[in-house]
Amino acid sequence: MQARFIIPGALATISGGYGYDREIIAGLRGLGHQIEVSELGDPLAALNLPGLPVIDGLALPAFASLVANIAARACVGLIHHPISLEPDMSHLTELERTLFPVFARVIVTSDWTAKALVEHFAVSADRIRVVQPGTAMAPRSAFHDQGCEILALGSLTPRKGHEMLLRSLGRLWDLDWHLTIAGAADDAAYGASLADLAAELKIADRVDFTGVLTGPTLDVQWAKTDLFALATRFEGYGMAIAEALAHGIPFAVTRGGAAGDGMPEMAGAVCNVDDQVTYSKTLRRMIFDTALRCEMADAAWDAGQALPDWPAQVSKFAVALDLS
Repeated sequence: MQARFIIPGALATISGGYGYDREIIAGLRGLGHQIEVSELGDPLAALNLPGLPVIDGLALPAFASLVANIAARACVGLIHHPISLEPDMSHLTELERTLFPVFARVIVTSDWTAKALVEHFAVSADRIRVVQPGTAMAPRSAFHDQGCEILALGSLTPRKGHEMLLRSLGRLWDLDWHLTIAGAADDAAYGASLADLAAELKIADRVDFTGVLTGPTLDVQWAKTDLFALATRFEGYGMAIAEALAHGIPFAVTRGGAAGDGMPEMAGAVCNVDDQVTYSKTLRRMIFDTALRCEMADAAWDAGQALPDWPAQVSKFAVALDLS
């Protein structure tokens, strides 16, 4: 069977959940399947091209008037998470409630999203398949008992909650820590405001904004990281948290969407979204208590070794598409 992924931008350059798309597409091709990719231009024309249409959820607004066409082509929806559940995106609720149930099948990247589609978007559970992202094997990061190198990996957008992380760390002036925030400045004004906030909190000398880190540069950063921290308000899965576990790095995150769902016990801590006081206390404990952080690092490493790899998830995705 031939499949065609329909995405809203260039596969090689877009980020976030499209890392999932890239891995799945490359893996399916590696298994010998005929996989085409259409960058969204004319959505109706894309639907009429050969191959089973697999529509990435971020492309859905362009298909608002094509409900009947989606049903007629037995399209598959690839939903990283419902965009309408993100902060300030509720205007997409009716669109997603209309389109999600029309798909012949829906592939989601977490159990949390599967549950959300059933409870909030009237998608029949028997149409949903969960194929979480794979996680590449990684070397274990070294444990350091002097100071604490903290990494926040995520685009500079309000959804990632970086300002809450900065404010929480701003209370910990008496501890030895350094923070790296690595991610694309998708919202330039918000990115600038984060730098201003760090200066206002008098922690600018402890915070680096590196932009996107990839390849060897990201590997170096993981190797020296002691704690992964992300005060996210919403995630459809949490690929960066999984990467931290694969490196044996404990986490301090918030339960935004799927981010805090099913996190391994003793490998880190999960706090409520926007609970700055609790989050700051949690960070204090993990930064100060090196013995606790060492125990958490062991638990994180064990959990990371149990995560599925990309070949396994590609095979699972092929089954979900009924490719043969």
